[in-house]
Amino acid sequence: MTPEQDYHMSPEEFRQWGYKTIDWIVKYWENIENLPVLSQVEPGDIRAKLPENAPQTGESFEEILQDLDRIIVPGLTNWQSPNFFAFFPGAISGPAILGDLISGGVAIQGMLWITSPACTELETHVLDWLVDMLGLPEQFKSSGTGGGVIHDTASSACLAALVAAREQANADINKLVAYISTQAHSSIEKGIKIAGLRRENVRFIEVDRNYAMKPDVLEQCIAADLKAGLIPCYLAATVGTTSSNAIDPLAALGAIAQKYNIWLHVDAAMCGTAALCPEFRWIHQGMEFADSYCFNPHKWMLTNFDCTCFWVKDRTKLTQALSIVPEYLKNQATESGKVIDYRDWQIPLGRRFRSLKLWFVIRHYGVEGLQHYVRKHVALAQEFAEWVKSHPSFELFVNPPLNLVCFRYKGDDKANQTILDTINASGKVYFTGTKLDGKLILRMAIAQAKTDKANVELAWQLICEVAESLAVTV
Repeated sequence: MTPEQDYHMSPEEFRQWGYKTIDWIVKYWENIENLPVLSQVEPGDIRAKLPENAPQTGESFEEILQDLDRIIVPGLTNWQSPNFFAFFPGAISGPAILGDLISGGVAIQGMLWITSPACTELETHVLDWLVDMLGLPEQFKSSGTGGGVIHDTASSACLAALVAAREQANADINKLVAYISTQAHSSIEKGIKIAGLRRENVRFIEVDRNYAMKPDVLEQCIAADLKAGLIPCYLAATVGTTSSNAIDPLAALGAIAQKYNIWLHVDAAMCGTAALCPEFRWIHQGMEFADSYCFNPHKWMLTNFDCTCFWVKDRTKLTQALSIVPEYLKNQATESGKVIDYRDWQIPLGRRFRSLKLWFVIRHYGVEGLQHYVRKHVALAQEFAEWVKSHPSFELFVNPPLNLVCFRYKGDDKANQTILDTINASGKVYFTGTKLDGKLILRMAIAQAKTDKANVELAWQLICEVAESLAVTV
């Protein structure tokens, strides 16, 4: 009888290629500053290098690794470059990657406590650690009525909060109203749509000159909706808006939410990490009013994507809104009421062992190490803002509260777009723009893991050079 062919990697092969894969990652990191920050390929270039059909027989892993350099790297926008200042940071670290590697290696499915108790209990414990690390209210700890969970993104956390708010209202969904600022992230509006609220029942609240939500306008809007027979159910406040880093006034908004029994969700996707430092915890003033809160360690806390931490004040409201228990998921541990089943805290059923990488990061850096990088990035952003203010051709569009600088060349939108496009096309630096007050604004988000002052200086030098060429042309 012919022995069955084994197509798997042997343990020794896995060890050999595992070492070489880690070597490849290290070499990529070492060379990343020599690569264009923004990928220079044209649409379709990557697919043109790929064979039309999948291989009929397996290929060597050596060939696969070689094709990373030949096919994949040219098509990467290199988020880990210290010269990446676009959108938001995606800071990673060695400990986080190794934690993800182990998560992939053990390959458990953490939907229930019983399907891997370590997955659930480590997550619960690390989220409790973070309540203390960020100076959040005790109401979010699992020892009381609240608790935390790790989602993939803030979009998912927002949607989970919306569903809980919808169920708390327990009313005709066609009458439910949600309130967000004009500067809130688009994912919140998308979540409202997915949760089934009517598009015409979304209220976009005006912002002040610092682009933070106006509490008086919010309350006027709520009063008008109540008078019209509608039911206010959900308010999303933002700690660090995407366009300008604006911090909504949580205490004032929270008092209004409490007065009208509205679910208050606080989205601190990038900026929540700043609260690791006591001097920046002012961003969370009023958090005691929040029913739910989230921030993304995968942005500024050296934890690779995906990892969003989400807390609720009353976990029962969340689980009652999301729990469905088919016969095949029933088990003694769940029925005992002594365990957490995180499948009831999120939209999907399945879940990865994300807390491993977060645990690795916190243990490797300690609170002190994480604080060091937050302070470093904020200091670099504040220094960059001073350079902008002292330059006659540029203006600071809003005072940066933390690590995002919004500025503008003193010309029209076309000139600012030229600066943006010229620098990004060079591949040396990548940054992005937004619209505020109808004007194109340039954004510098400073928080990548390896970004130093020299990288920020390079960006400013290039910006000034392009601006000077524009002045000469004019």
